[in-house]
Amino acid sequence: MGDIQPIILAAVERAPQWVRHDLSSAEATIRTRAEEAMAAIIAQMLRDAEDSGR
Repeated sequence: MGDIQPIILAAVERAPQWVRHDLSSAEATIRTRAEEAMAAIIAQMLRDAEDSGR
């Protein structure tokens, strides 16, 4: 897999609004849930890119 920055950027751009909102939460449990969701989104996009030979 070449440069992963465009893949990660695409994942961030496609993140649901609740994830974007909750990433800035002052409450740790809410922020953690959003961080885990964002990590899962990025991981899936990286797997998809790898599977497609990108």
